Amino acid sequence: MGAAKRRAHSPEFKAKVALEAIKAEKTLSELASQFGVNVNQISKWKKEALEGMSDIFSGKKKNREVSAQKEIEKLHAKIGELVVERDFLERVSKL
Repeated sequence: MGAAKRRAHSPEFKAKVALEAIKAEKTLSELASQFGVNVNQISKWKKEALEGMSDIFSGKKKNREVSAQKEIEKLHAKIGELVVERDFLERVSKL
């Protein structure tokens, strides 16, 4: 008997299932049947969603976005330096 393959679920799908679990309009068993996901997985996603919700209001997400943007700017500057260096070396090597 072969091992079951794991399915990769999108963040949007996980959020949708977790939100349904948080609403508690259906049991976890009903949600598992509806979405084709194990009850334990739904419980895990629900817990992660509830724990991560405070980050939304704390500004941590915004800080991560600012940090990521600064890193992108640094990388773009480095790319610019390397392009200038490459062009210089190319010109010098043709002499």
